[in-house]
Amino acid sequence: MLNIKETTAKYSAISAIGEQVRQLEAQSGEKYLYLNQGVNAVVPIDLSKVIPLIDFNAKDIQVYAPMKGRPLLKKAIIKTYFKGSSRAENLLINNGGMSGLDLIFQTLDLKRVILPSFFWGSYANIMKIRNIDYDFYANFDELKAQIGVLEGCAVVICDPNNPLGNKFDDKNLIDLIKFLDEHQVTVLVDSPYRGVFYANDAFYSQIGQLANVIILESFSKSIGLSGQRIGFIHSTNELLLQQLSIRLMYASNGVNSFAQVLVEKLLTTPAGNAAVNEFRKQTTRDILLNINYLKERGFLAEQFYKNSQPKGIFVVVKFSAEELLKHHIAGISLSFFTAHQKEEAAQFSRICVSVPHHELKLFFDKI
Repeated sequence: MLNIKETTAKYSAISAIGEQVRQLEAQSGEKYLYLNQGVNAVVPIDLSKVIPLIDFNAKDIQVYAPMKGRPLLKKAIIKTYFKGSSRAENLLINNGGMSGLDLIFQTLDLKRVILPSFFWGSYANIMKIRNIDYDFYANFDELKAQIGVLEGCAVVICDPNNPLGNKFDDKNLIDLIKFLDEHQVTVLVDSPYRGVFYANDAFYSQIGQLANVIILESFSKSIGLSGQRIGFIHSTNELLLQQLSIRLMYASNGVNSFAQVLVEKLLTTPAGNAAVNEFRKQTTRDILLNINYLKERGFLAEQFYKNSQPKGIFVVVKFSAEELLKHHIAGISLSFFTAHQKEEAAQFSRICVSVPHHELKLFFDKI
């Protein structure tokens, strides 16, 4: 008999709804619009001119990559994301956002983790698996008011937010991060959607040297490489990075060399830069068209964007998931993304707006 260690974490609702809709599509023979997913699906990144730059027979691709990441990739990240204001020693290349979260949560010795009141469900599920306590904050002012009880805690900043897609003013965001850092509160900046809209800006260079700030970045959203499972963790804490690299070694033995070389070429070559820029241009164009269309139709749940603007790859609409499904649109009930406002949140859905504008309009025009 097998003795199993069960967890209270749940299978992803996003994946489960996707499976349900695929079954409905197969049974009916009718097309559905998949807005439950969290990937940029306006266009794929065109790698046709980048792949020829990679020698798949090179020895350094066919062997294990350096455990903390390839030096040339780390150099490119420091130049591109940190404007040269940091060092390669402050970086660990890891297997994408969710893996990075798990590494960080299991490494930090925390009293609890403080999440936004509307949060990505994987945060909670990872912490359930790792037996970490967590709580919530409603807004920045609440965090500042409760600073006296945040000692020993970590605050997660996700901006633009998943699921709401609300983007706050950068000055207010940086002021909050610096305030928390000054009060010795750990700040985990996990904003993978930012890079789609604010390519290579100074945000990371303004917060990267703060002692209590950890930056987690994924190349899934910003340059469309979800399938490669690669990202990075940045911190100035040497002991943290040492412990993270040990856990990474025994979890996956590092990150595959091809993914690292591919990202390096995208960041450092003219062909790579052109591919990334075109991907972002087309993606942000259709996202903006989709958000404006939903606003004009009165479908956007505007109450979730007070003092902020809808700018992520997600937004919240004024339909329940069941209502959307009747119109062959797959969304996720907002109730999956909150712990305390479930009944009210069930009236709304989170949808991904990073899809071709003509497709989204075709389905929502029928409502």
